[in-house]
Amino acid sequence: MSGIFKAYDVRGVVPDELNGEIAFAIGRAFARALGPRRVVVGRDMRLSSEELASAFADGLVVEGVDVVDLGLCSTDMLYFASGRLDAHGAMVTASHNPGSYNGIKFCGPGAAPIGVETGLAEIEALVEQGLAPVSASGARGARTTDNLLDAYVHHVLSFVDASSLAGLRIVADTANGMGGLVVPAVFGALDVELDVLYPELDGSFPNHPADPIQPENLIDLKARVLSQGADIGLAFDGDADRVFLVDDRAAPVSGSTTTAIIARRMLEREPGATILYNLICSRAVPEIIREQGGVPIRTRVGHSFIKAEMARTGAIFAGEHSGHYYFRENYRADSGVIGAVNVLEELARAGVELSTLRKEYERYAASGEINSKVRDANEVLAFVETAFAGEGRVDHLDGLTIDFPDWWFNLRASNTEPLLRLNLEARTSDEVARRTQQVLAVVAKAESRDA
Repeated sequence: MSGIFKAYDVRGVVPDELNGEIAFAIGRAFARALGPRRVVVGRDMRLSSEELASAFADGLVVEGVDVVDLGLCSTDMLYFASGRLDAHGAMVTASHNPGSYNGIKFCGPGAAPIGVETGLAEIEALVEQGLAPVSASGARGARTTDNLLDAYVHHVLSFVDASSLAGLRIVADTANGMGGLVVPAVFGALDVELDVLYPELDGSFPNHPADPIQPENLIDLKARVLSQGADIGLAFDGDADRVFLVDDRAAPVSGSTTTAIIARRMLEREPGATILYNLICSRAVPEIIREQGGVPIRTRVGHSFIKAEMARTGAIFAGEHSGHYYFRENYRADSGVIGAVNVLEELARAGVELSTLRKEYERYAASGEINSKVRDANEVLAFVETAFAGEGRVDHLDGLTIDFPDWWFNLRASNTEPLLRLNLEARTSDEVARRTQQVLAVVAKAESRDA
């Protein structure tokens, strides 16, 4: 089991770290630890997903749990099913990881998050301890199938005025991932011009990795947007719960800008609403939320924290810089395609090109995420905090954030690798370059000091 249980899910290389036998054990442990009556199970198009999903479901069934098999679906469609059926859920996927990986994401009834603090640690412990052999006389659960794609399309389109999107020209790169199932179904119900790149479901990812946060994976989308004269490009990750935008000039749009655009739409529908943003989003996000009469609340990075805070505050929407967008009316779950249609509605309403619309939302320059390999993240963070002592406002909501009048940075430890992740923002690109070099020099000094 070493290393496959992460903070929010199970993830590992198949079959060396994750295989059918282990998936079966995880299914049994899920049943024992959480006591579900019914679990909806979905899977992505990876070459190992069908075997792993079947084995996981078998583990549930032998423990007396009913299984609703959704078959191929996106992760956000699984969350929808969990909410609609008020049942626990499990999605077999490794999201944006290479094809050799696979994993399982979990949720409680109503798409409630399940992570290390809400059941995943107990599941890991049971699997590690080893479960007693299955009793032949025990009651077995029932196994049924369901296809909720049409219901999900109807749900997605309930977030917008579909008629307002008429005539938009859209290119979507689904990267041979689950967007190839969901995107044509959603946009096929709209009066738009849709061009889909790599719609074939293929877990070997023959064209490029399904990881749109990496600029090299946007090359084909950018070229197609320009050649087609499209209004927007949409890049989905492997399980289609995230989306990144490319504007009409083929320039990528950050998750922070997308969060701000959607936040404005949400506040027009519900004036004065609370909106969450994670702490690596641009300063522009809370500024725009306040200007639109909303209440911004800053959160930690990660879906389990955000969903819990949405439940606590009643927030209508939450956005992450990494391309996750959460909606209260979507059971507080994230959805790439719901995020996309909301941006399209704002684009149609504004009556200008995205390259123009984005300007009012982009007020600062950013470093992007920069990773540094370290031996002891906590020691480096302490050293960096001391080095900047008295110069800025410090908080430890998630890692180390130091906020100065004209710039800020956040350093966070990776959940899975010996890395510190730096995000930094300032007023100009030159200032970002200078400040980034300054912070990385302190990180390097801390690391060399302990060598």
